[in-house]
Amino acid sequence: MHRREAPGAGRLSQPVGEDHIAARPPSSAQGTEQWPALRELSSIDALPTSSYRYLLDLDDDLAEQLDLRMRLVARQVVTAVVFAAPAGACDLSRCFAQVGHGPGVLILDGVLSVDVRVGDRTATEIVGDGDVLQPLSPRADDLLERSSTWNALIPARLALLDDAFAERVKPWPQISHALLARACARTADLDVQRAITSQPRLEVRITLLLWHLAGRWGRVEPGGIRLALPLTHRLLGRLVGAERPSVSHALSRLSQAGLVTSRDGALHLQGTAEEHLAALAHRASARRETETDDAAVGA
Repeated sequence: MHRREAPGAGRLSQPVGEDHIAARPPSSAQGTEQWPALRELSSIDALPTSSYRYLLDLDDDLAEQLDLRMRLVARQVVTAVVFAAPAGACDLSRCFAQVGHGPGVLILDGVLSVDVRVGDRTATEIVGDGDVLQPLSPRADDLLERSSTWNALIPARLALLDDAFAERVKPWPQISHALLARACARTADLDVQRAITSQPRLEVRITLLLWHLAGRWGRVEPGGIRLALPLTHRLLGRLVGAERPSVSHALSRLSQAGLVTSRDGALHLQGTAEEHLAALAHRASARRETETDDAAVGA
């Protein structure tokens, strides 16, 4: 498991397996293991030692930060409590209560949505394997009330990286640096999403968002990209700053234009991102010309 860097829009260099959007099946060595449920987390001290796992066995990217000799030594020390989160509402408050000054909650596999609510509006972020979640801690200069909720879009596994974990990994700063780099990458992803939501036309916002998500969770197929995330119209609306009915109408128009289709529980992006944007620009230009002609006739 590792967090993939998203390639350029419309230029996925190689097929991406569906294992990137589903919980990792247990290996033969782990087939009989039972991951504790998230709801069982009340106190780290109350957990059996068997709840701890070798994190470098579960996160290939972290393991690759160390050479083989270091890895053999670190493997026995770099451990964390791992929990299973079924699909649906995911209350991470108990996890965050145990984090202390540790890095946070690491998503080993699965896909979650993070909802942040301010006033009567909710904005959403999609996170997945490799991302590190931290509690929404109030700051002294905060003037607005806000709240966060989490949902597992598909079953997920989470690792608790608490104070004790931070102490254990001190001999290998490469691990902390890798986790910090992931946090920076997540911030960069949010910047891209923010830029997408600044587009005035909803069809363009949705198109850009789908290609942005496809860079990480898409799978190359003949003629385009298959995006098999459970994206409801309401969820898409919260990702691009629109109401659900408007999203439904926009997706219908994209489907009629042959750009985005839905079948087999997945969205299919036909062609490339550049072709999508060119087609939408042409449609907008044609619409403006029609409106200009109609206005001239009316005059």
